[in-house]
Amino acid sequence: MALDTNLLFDLAAGRDFAHTFREVYQERGYSLTVPPTTIQELAYCALEKQSAETPLALKALQRMRAWGLAPFDLKSVGHGITEQFSQKLLRVGLLPEGEFNDGLILAETSLAGIPVLATSDADLLDIEEIPLRVQFEESDLLPVQICHPKLLLKAMSPKR
Repeated sequence: MALDTNLLFDLAAGRDFAHTFREVYQERGYSLTVPPTTIQELAYCALEKQSAETPLALKALQRMRAWGLAPFDLKSVGHGITEQFSQKLLRVGLLPEGEFNDGLILAETSLAGIPVLATSDADLLDIEEIPLRVQFEESDLLPVQICHPKLLLKAMSPKR
C-alpha cells in the first residue's frame, strides 16, 4: 500500500487514526510504501517552503524509517509517464487545478504495481472511482484504489 503526503503529515502530527492504521496494517504483514513525489513534497516543505507544515514535514522525513515506511523510486522512463497521466487527470477535470502532484502520486503508485493509495487528502478522496479507472485503463496503467485510512481500518475490523 502506498501513502501520500497528507498521511505522513497526519503521522507526524501524532493523529491516532494514522498511527492505528499504520500499526494494524503492518502487524497484518502489509508493506507501507512512500512514492517519490511524496518524498519530494516533504523535502520541499521541510527545507524550502517555511510554513506551518515545515516541522511536520521534517518530522515525517526523520521518522519514516522508525515507522517502517519504505520509499520507492521509478525507472527514469516512468517519470515521463507519470507527468502525462497527471496532466490528463487535470485536463479531464478529475483533479482540481494546482493538484498536479496528486496525479503524479497516483501514477507512481500504479507503475510500482501497488493497488491502494492511503490518503487523507480530500482532493484525492473526491475523485470519482469509475472515471479514474477509465483513465488508468486508457493509459495502460494498473488502477489504484484511493482510500482513507479510517475506511481501511473499518474494513479490517471483524464484523459483528
